[in-house]
Amino acid sequence: QVQLVESGGGLVQPGGSLRLSCAASGIAFSLYDMAWYRQAPGKSRELVARITRGGSTNYPNSVKGRFTISRDNAKNMVYLQMNSLKPDDTAVYSCYADHSIVPMRTYWGQGTQVTVSS
Repeated sequence: QVQLVESGGGLVQPGGSLRLSCAASGIAFSLYDMAWYRQAPGKSRELVARITRGGSTNYPNSVKGRFTISRDNAKNMVYLQMNSLKPDDTAVYSCYADHSIVPMRTYWGQGTQVTVSS
């Protein structure tokens, strides 16, 4: 059974930091590109960060320089370090796994709430 389990969300003040974690099980983790998405109330889901199986990363301009995605293939973990958080970063953050070879073999985590507020 495939599981992606996020943790590390919570309430943080503007300018603060959080580190999200995603634990993957039931998949050959090293073969997957991994990503974090977020969805705020009333808004579409958007990509926050992506890391390929080879370690290449990409970010949208909205988080570039503030967020860092990383992975640990030995532990089947992917992380999202979020710094200089803003109220606009408030959303449910979800982990996403995308097989790098087999099309459409994708999985989602259940999400973790991040709230940035004073």
